[in-house]
Amino acid sequence: MSQFAINLIFVGASFALYIGIAIWARAGSTKDFYVAGGGVHPVTNGMATAADWMSAASFISMAGLLASGGYANSTFLMGWTGGYVILAMLLAPYLRKFGKFTVPDFIGDRFYSSTARLVAVVCLVVASVTYVIGQMTGAGVAFSRFLEVSSTAGIWIAAAIVFLYAVFGGMKGITYTQVAQYIVLIIAYTIPAVFISLQLTNNPIPMFGMFSTHTESGVPLLAKLDDVVNALGFRDYTADVDNKLNMVLFTLSLMVGTAGLPHVIIRFFTVPKVADARWSAGWALVFIALLYLTAPAVGSMARLNLMTTIYPDMAGQVENYEEAATNPIAYEERPEWVRTWEETGLITYEDLNNDGNIQFYNDAEDFSERGWEGNELTVNNDILVLANPEIANLPSWVIGLIAAGGIAAALSTAAGLLLAISSAISHDLIKNTINPRITEKGEMLAARISMAGAILIATYLGLNPPGFAAQTVALAFGIAGASLFPALMMGIFSKRINNVGAVAGMLAGLICTLLYIFTYLGWLFIPGTNTLPNTVDNWIFGISPLSFGAVGAIINFIVAYGVSSVTAAPPQEIQDLVDSVRYPKGAGGAVDH
Repeated sequence: MSQFAINLIFVGASFALYIGIAIWARAGSTKDFYVAGGGVHPVTNGMATAADWMSAASFISMAGLLASGGYANSTFLMGWTGGYVILAMLLAPYLRKFGKFTVPDFIGDRFYSSTARLVAVVCLVVASVTYVIGQMTGAGVAFSRFLEVSSTAGIWIAAAIVFLYAVFGGMKGITYTQVAQYIVLIIAYTIPAVFISLQLTNNPIPMFGMFSTHTESGVPLLAKLDDVVNALGFRDYTADVDNKLNMVLFTLSLMVGTAGLPHVIIRFFTVPKVADARWSAGWALVFIALLYLTAPAVGSMARLNLMTTIYPDMAGQVENYEEAATNPIAYEERPEWVRTWEETGLITYEDLNNDGNIQFYNDAEDFSERGWEGNELTVNNDILVLANPEIANLPSWVIGLIAAGGIAAALSTAAGLLLAISSAISHDLIKNTINPRITEKGEMLAARISMAGAILIATYLGLNPPGFAAQTVALAFGIAGASLFPALMMGIFSKRINNVGAVAGMLAGLICTLLYIFTYLGWLFIPGTNTLPNTVDNWIFGISPLSFGAVGAIINFIVAYGVSSVTAAPPQEIQDLVDSVRYPKGAGGAVDH
């Protein structure tokens, strides 16, 4: 059976499963559509939250970034994991106790303002749309390779599948679909990692294999990798980060962004009790850890496999890496996996010195004495996890499995984000702002139309993404962290913050962050419009646009507290409401307002 047929079976079977679940769990009411009826078991919700959380950025792009950047890109791991802990401990239980459907619902009621609700809707939509671009991009990468279609066609296929199970199933259908998607993606991620770890280190546990001995050379795997990349002009894989301020701010930006992401927060509205929200958070962290502890090993092993594929003399015991690096393979002898991925356009080759060989190195370094005139192979970071089984010559069924897993990761988060956008528009904008008298049937129709519209917009933007999946997601985290996270934190833990302060803080954080991002990255969806070069020499205090969300959050806090301190305190009933959310009264059930 051909590899394409195997891929089609795995991917087709997973699609049939998702659509079948959506039909079985079809939303019959607005409560089903927004919060799955509020009766999801904590373990089930924890698994669904993990799938919602581990997007295409986690499955596809994070290990690729670790592979290309090494230790320096471990900030993605630290920021996303740390942010989830903040969300689980400081936000989720209190928001669940508040008993509403959406994040703008909480902000609108807590700050007793339709303006605050509207600003929260804007912030949510901007962050979620930016985030969903990364998911659609990742889905396009997976489809283009494994179903042998263009990445554009892949994105449209992904949009059609999400439409089928998200528009009709709502949160109820999405929840149980995400459980299935988690099972698919974690099996797909770990099985190839186990195979590759065994091949390279004889250790079946990837996270331990990364620190084990590389069997072919007899030296520690990470030391071997350092030697290989050094010989090709790259900095050590394990090298420290030069700009500590930017590293701290980037990690913090991912953390506060994580805690402000609406599509994860709404998952905690689906359980029956506040205690269940805490248990859901704990279970989700366990399920997330299974992938996040494996990702660094996948990244390092993918980088080593990639380099030694192009430079086979560096694979085994090497006395002189500089000499071994002068003997790359001929282009005509390139492995089958390179040929396959070239067809997608995600690997490109240009023979700059006309010698017929592949020079793959850091062309910022001068290797003219070797007759090299520049790097000749361009490899998209987002393909490394998907290509890993082929690089390591694993069985065909493993490749089919990882195809299904990569697509599951992208679709699961895309569905959650699209639901967050849909809920904000139909529930917070239409029902609570524009037309409070709308019937439940009308609201359900508005929710489904909003979902369909969001899918179309996300698909269009996914066709022209501003960067790699994980980088696009990092922008979304910065936006969410600068706008929504401070408002949620202050709404729960400060009775003094009033409606004027909250609105001013959200707008200040959002606008400052967007201006900084647009200054250096350009208007994200209009290529070539950046006003300053996106280089460290031009950044303010060396702060990357991807790191500015943390600064935006600080600005949000300062402005909100400053404005609130010179304006009237919130009404007493609002202050009592804050107390009721923070301090349990009764048996711990949700308080409905």
